[in-house]
Amino acid sequence: MSVYLDNAATTQIDSEVIEAVCRVMKENYGNPSSVHGHGRKARAEIEKARRTAAAHLKASPAEIFFTSGGTEADNMAILCSIRDLGVKRIITSKIEHHAVLHTAECAEKDGVQLVFVKLTPNGHVDLSNLEELLASGPKTLVSLMHANNEIGNLLDLKKVSEMCRRNGAYFHTDTVQTMCHYKFNLQELDVDFLTASAHKFHGPKGIGFLYINSKVQVKPMIHGGAQERNMRGGTENIYGIVGLAKAMDVAYGELKQHQDHVQGLKTYMISELRNAVEGVKFNGDAEGDSLYTVLNVCFPHTPISEMLLFNLDIMGISASGGSACSSGSNVGSHVLAQLDRDQQRPAIRFSFSKFNTKEDIDFTVSKIAELFAKHKIIS
Repeated sequence: MSVYLDNAATTQIDSEVIEAVCRVMKENYGNPSSVHGHGRKARAEIEKARRTAAAHLKASPAEIFFTSGGTEADNMAILCSIRDLGVKRIITSKIEHHAVLHTAECAEKDGVQLVFVKLTPNGHVDLSNLEELLASGPKTLVSLMHANNEIGNLLDLKKVSEMCRRNGAYFHTDTVQTMCHYKFNLQELDVDFLTASAHKFHGPKGIGFLYINSKVQVKPMIHGGAQERNMRGGTENIYGIVGLAKAMDVAYGELKQHQDHVQGLKTYMISELRNAVEGVKFNGDAEGDSLYTVLNVCFPHTPISEMLLFNLDIMGISASGGSACSSGSNVGSHVLAQLDRDQQRPAIRFSFSKFNTKEDIDFTVSKIAELFAKHKIIS
């Protein structure tokens, strides 16, 4: 049996999305910037997809800019804020995705003040500390993700946006993990920048978007063409764009069913792991204000702690030790390092999708139980 529980890294592409992408590949091969019939037909596909994405977010199509994914969108939001909006300070947290952290660190080298908001012991952003930081200081961009990609902790976007508005700060949120898992109404949620990536919600890789509030005026980060209304040079990825829009349609069409199913799997796995492994714990706020697709498990320390993920892989179970963007490195999780936890205990992130089943969970827990039955728990 093979079980895929690494959906926070990437998701299986939906069959309806594949059909939509293949149709465009066969029929709409014109360059969207060409003025002839083939080009106009391709352009129409892109603008239809833009309207689809905007409609799901209650935004204007003119506020949606297609990118190569979440990383580019995060970079664009942060760097353009500094260059075009007079931002002199970035407030973020030490558990953000590296697309934000590394960009902010680069900005700091160029003279931008970088400040980290405090975290609670289980990894939530300390909103009282954020309010204190915003009370004084230079022009600020707050960049905080909606849900952490490793531990799943959720941020109250409305509260943070209201804090930013009261204090004259800009607000960027990375919703890569939550787009199409929750509804967003950007008529009511007052953010300046919002980022998403299609492969996290059963769409194709290499395509995402940046929402830029119409009240905000920034210049392009990628030059070389007039695409994306002069905001991003380069021929558009029409296949990815159409796939992204189709993935959003599918996801929001079955959102409640999806939420109930996946939350049920997460809750079930928590219960089964507690019964199967003595002393198992869960990182973050797993049973509280948490993204239902992510479960970060803190296992007891045993002689095979360092090989736990490898052993699961051998057994046909795909999971993660942290962010997929860092899993090839030898450093530990920068997210888990900020939590109040025993660093000796191994941690594994299991992340679920609509394609997972209760049988997947039963198989995974049974294999984990076998491993721990063979080895003495140290702590």
